[in-house]
Amino acid sequence: MNGIMEALPFLIPLLILQLSLMGFSVYHVLTHKKYKCGNRILWLILCLCLNVIGPVLYFLLGKEDA
Repeated sequence: MNGIMEALPFLIPLLILQLSLMGFSVYHVLTHKKYKCGNRILWLILCLCLNVIGPVLYFLLGKEDA
């Protein structure tokens, strides 16, 4: 229990980053119709299941430049 309390100052910003990336990427996937590769369902699954990596992959590989 003491180890968790010591790690909280490091874990809280990571959790905020993860939730922010996931929320923004899911919002973007749901509001746009065109993607460089893949489709809406693929990107939703990746963004929701792969924590930080899924949203980063979406913004690098899937997001169509408007």
